[in-house]
Amino acid sequence: MESSVRDSLQLQLVEMEMLLSMFPGPGEVRLEDVNALTAVRRFLGGAREALPPRIEFEITLQMEEPKVTIDLQVAMPHLYPFAALQLFVRSPQLDRAQQLLLNDDLTAYLGAFDPGELCVCAAVQWLRDHGAAYFLRPKPESAPSPRAKPVKNTFLRMWIYSHHIYQQDLRKKILEAGKRLDVTGFCMTGKPGIICVEGFKEGCEEFWRTIRYPSWRHISCKHAESVETEGDGHDLRLFHSFGELLLEAHGDYGLRKDYHMDLGRFLEFLKKHKSEHVFQILFGIESKSSDA
Repeated sequence: MESSVRDSLQLQLVEMEMLLSMFPGPGEVRLEDVNALTAVRRFLGGAREALPPRIEFEITLQMEEPKVTIDLQVAMPHLYPFAALQLFVRSPQLDRAQQLLLNDDLTAYLGAFDPGELCVCAAVQWLRDHGAAYFLRPKPESAPSPRAKPVKNTFLRMWIYSHHIYQQDLRKKILEAGKRLDVTGFCMTGKPGIICVEGFKEGCEEFWRTIRYPSWRHISCKHAESVETEGDGHDLRLFHSFGELLLEAHGDYGLRKDYHMDLGRFLEFLKKHKSEHVFQILFGIESKSSDA
């Protein structure tokens, strides 16, 4: 097993060197962990026994015609290229259907590669050659009809549990995703970390995919609530915006990494937002009503 991992990591370094030569500018290749390549080299050199973190990064491609950007997110499993590469393409100028089609076509193209073949550089070239066409495809327009039935949308509310949420870059990523997408809710930092996101299903699922990608392992969606609506969903929202919730920790530990959030205050927060029922779902204990 170890020899195949070492062979795979050697090939990954070769491909990363090719990518860095293709994108030599500062920030053109944005590593999720800036020390990942160093850790891989130390592992291969014998200075590190534990497996290094996966190489995960993002590249932004600038298209000339039309003038749009494409973000390619990549995660290399330890056994890549002998295991499947994990990648996702997104662009703020693509609608959901166009983005889905682009990802499906790129995945199909890479599926023709044999195990052991490096394919990130090929994916970059494929996007340069074919990516613009997905922006030029006309978006379907529905002809107005006086008898047309109102369109129903799914309004979704997701309750997400994490062992902890501390890191500033992760908190920034969560807040940026919440503000960029048409969702409301909150992110309670500390230990445990709780996120509630609500809005139309597409926005919530995009938020969930964004914050999980590529390697947040200690996180799960504990509960989801959905309802069909013909309106804009405004009357279904429990929150007016998406922001960070920071409650005082027991023992006044401040922002040390061993602090626990005040669950009593969190329960009161849930009551104010008509969500007391999720307390037991999140923590496995029943809430005690202050009126009892």
